[in-house]
Amino acid sequence: MTLCAQQDPLFSHNMFNQMAINPAYAGSNDMICATAINRLQWTGFGEGSPNVTVVNVNAAIKPFGLSSGIGLNILNDQFGFNKDLGVSLSYAVRFKVSGGGTLAIGLNGGFINNTLDPTWNFPDGSSDNAVPQGKENAINFDMGAGVFYSNNEMYFGVSATHLNETPYYNQYETHYKRHYYLTGGYYLEMPNPSWEFNPSVIIGSNLVTNQLTVTSNVIYNKRLWGGVSYRVGEAIIGMVGFELFSGMRIGYAYDFSTTDISKYNYGSHEFMLGYCFTLKKERPPQQYKSIRFL
Repeated sequence: MTLCAQQDPLFSHNMFNQMAINPAYAGSNDMICATAINRLQWTGFGEGSPNVTVVNVNAAIKPFGLSSGIGLNILNDQFGFNKDLGVSLSYAVRFKVSGGGTLAIGLNGGFINNTLDPTWNFPDGSSDNAVPQGKENAINFDMGAGVFYSNNEMYFGVSATHLNETPYYNQYETHYKRHYYLTGGYYLEMPNPSWEFNPSVIIGSNLVTNQLTVTSNVIYNKRLWGGVSYRVGEAIIGMVGFELFSGMRIGYAYDFSTTDISKYNYGSHEFMLGYCFTLKKERPPQQYKSIRFL
């Protein structure tokens, strides 16, 4: 028997989670940025409902004068009897292109630690040789690649995760399929310059299953936002958020499932916390003394 499904976890704050799927995003803000997202999926469904947290940090650097970006991504995905931990480092080379934009090419590499600790209750007390009976654990190398373009008005990215089709639980001949992503967004200034309209899209595919999410956000004064998303055939999502003057962002999203599973849960909640800052300090006014008194 062969099973196929989307193996990368879903998120609703896709516009703030580019690092999780595209290493070329590293350094794109020309600042040091950290983001944490926690997703509680299908709340009320019962024990074992998905709970996933992603934390990533990225920064722009210039080693030997080469415009680059580095990043760290940590993913903790828990569902059912599974606990998966992924850690990866990213590096991107960034090039200025015509039109005032930046094109970046990036790679990442790290590991995924898969843990399965099942507790089965077979009705007749028997077992199935195809079903793991005890605790399983495996650590394997994982890698990805991507391209990311951005300017003051738009962004566009193409990426792939699990390029090496990372194995897990080798004794069962299972592995991650390559996942391909296409993302894009645009910032459209409205007649009142305090308001912006930000449509975006993300397409994910492992060449067996496909997912399309379309998002429309309205941004006020570059600090408050709200909008809706539609994950085709799966969920309608509402989201709100704001940015403090210190550079900290806080966001919340609620997913209402449009599938039959909506009868058995209270929806999905997602919380986002982000912070961007720079280490550059304003130079104090210079004081020049007469050479006679040096």
